[in-house]
Amino acid sequence: MASSELIEALQSLAHERKIDEFYLVERLEESLARSYQHILDLEWDARVTIDRHTGRIYVYELVPTGEMDEEGNWTEFDERDVTPDDVSRIAAQNAKSVIASIVRDAGRQSIYEEFSQRVGDLVTGTVLQGTPDFTIIKIRDGIEAELPHFDLERNPGESNERPKGEHYRHNQRLKVLIVDVRNPANQAPRTRGDHARPSIVVSRTHPDLIRRLFEIEVPEIYDGLVEIKSIAREPGVRSKIAVFSRENNLDPVGACVGPKGSRVRMVVEELHNERVDVIQWSEDPARYVAQALSPARVTSVAIDAEKQYATVVVPDDQLSLAIGKEGQNARLAARLTGWHIDIKSSSFSTESLGGDDLLIDSEGK
Repeated sequence: MASSELIEALQSLAHERKIDEFYLVERLEESLARSYQHILDLEWDARVTIDRHTGRIYVYELVPTGEMDEEGNWTEFDERDVTPDDVSRIAAQNAKSVIASIVRDAGRQSIYEEFSQRVGDLVTGTVLQGTPDFTIIKIRDGIEAELPHFDLERNPGESNERPKGEHYRHNQRLKVLIVDVRNPANQAPRTRGDHARPSIVVSRTHPDLIRRLFEIEVPEIYDGLVEIKSIAREPGVRSKIAVFSRENNLDPVGACVGPKGSRVRMVVEELHNERVDVIQWSEDPARYVAQALSPARVTSVAIDAEKQYATVVVPDDQLSLAIGKEGQNARLAARLTGWHIDIKSSSFSTESLGGDDLLIDSEGK
């Protein structure tokens, strides 16, 4: 490969992959310097320069002439020209694999620079393949994301972003939330088979997935007339969202539910039939806690602001509904409001905490 052909190949690759041409040349120079140091059996480090116009390659040995600094590095060098006669041939032999590696690394860095600014965004992807630990999702041509669903007991350092009960098929379209973008420059090699794991990590369990879905379905939320104040979620099973209207004449719950439930139904379908309760947020903590326990009817709520406790009394026939299956309704209400909730039935409201009472804190415990 002639020198000019090398530059033309670099320019073509840079244009095709939308990678900075000078970055490609610099990376090739660094890689060739390591190669020539080995090929020429140099005593000291090598430096390679490639003329940006002609493609001519120069190899220099960096011979130290100064003193060492506190970190043991030489401070000054003489550059001794050691360019071999067959420099272009040797470069051509190494260029293919070097350039391929550079293009891959540069591509990953380009993806990082774009998508690191999009953490929290909702994207639609297509399922490419799945493993026992993660699903690979195509976001667009050439860009993949990872939806992890590790067994956290076996892999405590990983995460599970797949709701319970969800399984995906090839070519299935999914809406996912970008939750992390790993910087390939700081990341140790991690593989799935022979390929590096995608740097983009997406989630189907994050509460903000529901927020973004409602922004799509409810124009009032997108326009800022209705605000989602809080979200509590048990992915794949049930969620509660608290909404508030900035317009006095606008019903925020009605806006989110939509005509005949059409808007919330679209969200539920995207969440694979996860139940979603929409309740009205209130500055009054007693009213807010009572709303959060919906669909149960609440008789009264006593607030202890200092301890952040809410004692709730419900009719006897509403106790099981207020608590929910395995305490789920009360647990989500506590997470949604941030209050410790003590639920009592009417017939036991004057007695101490007992078998017909339930105390749930804001952590859902």
